[in-house]
Amino acid sequence: MSIKQVNKHKKGTVWQKFLNSSAWRWLQKAMVLILFSLVVNHIAASDNFQDDTAYRFPIEGFLFTIIFSTLVAIIAHFNFKFYKKKYFSIKVEIAKIVRFMASNLGYITIIYIPANVTIEALADGDIHIYYIVIGLLITLLICFILIGLWYAQDIYELYKLSLKDAKITIDNGIKMTKLSYENIACFYSENKIVYTVKNDGTTMNTDFTLNELEEKINDQLFFRANRQMIVHKDTIDQVEKIENGKLRILLKPLIKNDAIAEITISRYKRKAFMDWFL
Repeated sequence: MSIKQVNKHKKGTVWQKFLNSSAWRWLQKAMVLILFSLVVNHIAASDNFQDDTAYRFPIEGFLFTIIFSTLVAIIAHFNFKFYKKKYFSIKVEIAKIVRFMASNLGYITIIYIPANVTIEALADGDIHIYYIVIGLLITLLICFILIGLWYAQDIYELYKLSLKDAKITIDNGIKMTKLSYENIACFYSENKIVYTVKNDGTTMNTDFTLNELEEKINDQLFFRANRQMIVHKDTIDQVEKIENGKLRILLKPLIKNDAIAEITISRYKRKAFMDWFL
């Protein structure tokens, strides 16, 4: 390989690293923010559609939009870090995503109303509640769309990660063991003790209740079959229809345990199970 080719390869490698870096993602977001501010302020001001001699760049509105959008971006960034650490790292579900979006809009509202009341009071001394409310609703709608688009990819990646690589710490009072979801076959309760069954058939007791486990684990992979059992989707070998609209679940042959040899799904849970399983 010639020196020219080596230098070209190095430049390509450096460029590729830059494109995959957080700096490039922030640069993209900054460019979107500037473009958004330009478009919004030019659409909002009708004078900006006149001929060139009458054109005036909306510098005040542009700067206000940049500052406010930056503030919103900072709020959303730190709020996402909080939700990622406390909630999304465990389970990504619709309810938590809705709470994340609602909390962002709540913080924006807390900032928007006092800021606009202060600006109007300083500008002309009159406070127009109607225009503040309308402006708030429009702002919340735009922020909802932008924040949703901004973090859609991140949330989707966390969702895939929660299905593939998520782990749960099993504490049995003597030692603590971290197990990945893919290594867990099921959880079952017997004589008021909850056991974890691994894919190799080995069993370990836990200090959890099934209700506590149901809150912690990802419901895309696990299903609460009945009062005694939570089962992993990949562990199920066969599903059979039995009497009275019930279902019988047979686990994979490797998992040999008389307590979970057969799992029954009631007719009341049948539809929920089939929607989850299929």
